[in-house]
Order: sequence, then C-alpha cells, then structure tokens
Amino acid sequence: MAINQNHTAEELNGVKCAIVEKNVLKERASFLQDLLEFNKYTVVVAPSPVPKAAPAKPEDAAEPQPTETFTVGVTDLMFNTINAIFGRALHSKDGHVVTLAYWHQKEAISTDWIPYYENKA
Repeated sequence: MAINQNHTAEELNGVKCAIVEKNVLKERASFLQDLLEFNKYTVVVAPSPVPKAAPAKPEDAAEPQPTETFTVGVTDLMFNTINAIFGRALHSKDGHVVTLAYWHQKEAISTDWIPYYENKA
C-alpha cells in the first residue's frame, strides 16, 4: 500500500511496478512505453481489470462496446510521474526535455525552452 497517491505500486503480470497511468487506450500505452523505454526504464503494460457492472439500463438503449484499456507501470518503484516531468528527468527521442504538454500528447514536439507556466498548449 502506498503512503500517498503519488507513489502507487501494484503487481503487473507478476512484477512489482510503480504505476505510471491506469485505464489508458492502446495508443497511449504505446506512446508511454516508447518514451519510458527510451529513458531506460523497464516498462510493464497489462490489461486493466474490467470495470464493475453499472446499474441496469433500459433494454432499448444501445450499449456502447467497452474498449480495452491498459495499466502502464515501470519496475523502478521510486518512479513518480510528477517528479520525472517537473524534475526534467525525461527526454524525448529528439533530445528535448519532456514537458507536461508533451507527456499529455497535446504537442508533437516538446517545447522545453518555454516555461510550463507560460505554455498555453
């Protein structure tokens, strides 16, 4: 059990991992895996558990198909996403420091020369 929500750890595929993000789509999991492996972390991606059943709806309503989501973790139990981003510890493949906007995939190129509090992305 974590002391606080900033350092959560779980077992993914039999490996104890620090959780990076939960319930992400396949594309997001792939992006995070590529970025973290480039930064020399061992990444574990596991399917997220199926959410508990919602209350019954009228049968005439079309049910949306559930999308498969994943949990992304790293084997370094000291990893913390917030510390890694704002501590400027992660780098993109083009050599720039990973910014919050780049992490959230709001920009294709990390604009690390602009302070995060001035970035409007």
